[in-house]
Amino acid sequence: MNLDERIRAFVQLKATIENLTNAEKSSLYEHSALANPWFTTENTDRAIRGIAQFLSEESLLAWTSGYHLNIAPSKKIGVAMAGNIPLVGFHDLLCVLIAGHTLVAKLSSQDTVLMNFMLEQLKRIDTRFVDKIFLEERLKNIDALIATGSDNTSRYFEYYFRNIPHIIRKNRTSCAVIVGEEPSDEISKLGVDIFSYFGMGCRNVSKLFIPEGYNLSSLLTTWEVHRAIVNHHKYANNYDYQKCLLLMNQTPFYDAGHALLVENVNLVSPISVIYYEYYESLEGLKAKLQLQKDKIQCVVSAQGWYPNSIPFGQAQFPAVSEFADNIDTLKFLENI
Repeated sequence: MNLDERIRAFVQLKATIENLTNAEKSSLYEHSALANPWFTTENTDRAIRGIAQFLSEESLLAWTSGYHLNIAPSKKIGVAMAGNIPLVGFHDLLCVLIAGHTLVAKLSSQDTVLMNFMLEQLKRIDTRFVDKIFLEERLKNIDALIATGSDNTSRYFEYYFRNIPHIIRKNRTSCAVIVGEEPSDEISKLGVDIFSYFGMGCRNVSKLFIPEGYNLSSLLTTWEVHRAIVNHHKYANNYDYQKCLLLMNQTPFYDAGHALLVENVNLVSPISVIYYEYYESLEGLKAKLQLQKDKIQCVVSAQGWYPNSIPFGQAQFPAVSEFADNIDTLKFLENI
């Protein structure tokens, strides 16, 4: 398959997932939720819409135009996928196949239904993918590795795959910069960045940087629209547990009824908890974020006013050209 044929296949995949009937969607989403209760209908639908958004022919042509993807011989690329949010491993899948390589994937046990669905659709669209896609429990006899996991599993990957080219991603999270003058509709959009996927993605905001004297109560009122999240039993269990810990440790917190705001210098917060930290100046904040850049996936701000940030509400809809950890996966695959 040449590059044009591979692009056409993914454009057809976009049409396929966009044209699923209500019955087909219902069946797929139900099976996914049975396998992983965190994958609710709303979150699965959001993930699929996000993928369809960057599979347009225009986007794929513009994205791949800066690479030489018909030159290098095909190699076997192992991909160890995460499963914290629906289809989180799809972009790596796309990169490997669009580059013309063979995908040897170890799926996350948390995300088998949706990933298998996507792979089967690709094989149906173009049967040549049958010889380009392999699922394995153990990654061996591969030419390169792309892996996403925790800080602990990254050490395992670093050791066992030290002799082949690799991209190994560790834990990351995202944060928001609030200036204090944002209208309520902007703060509401920020709620989408926080509560989508129950806050479990690396692009979910888990930390707020707010100016001295900012009234946190206004956040709680605006985020009432997200209160239904606490009706999910697994999320509710985390919320109750974290609230109990805070009470026992006599740690001050704000309670939104579905989320807990806690002042804390750390970036990564537990499920249902949002950390916040005051800043004195934007210059000081810039220096702080620079020091922690290896732990931050993205920064969001109202309408993207903060340098190199994403507008509130858009964190979970990256462009196809946005790479995890800012590592150009296609360039890596081009040079294997």
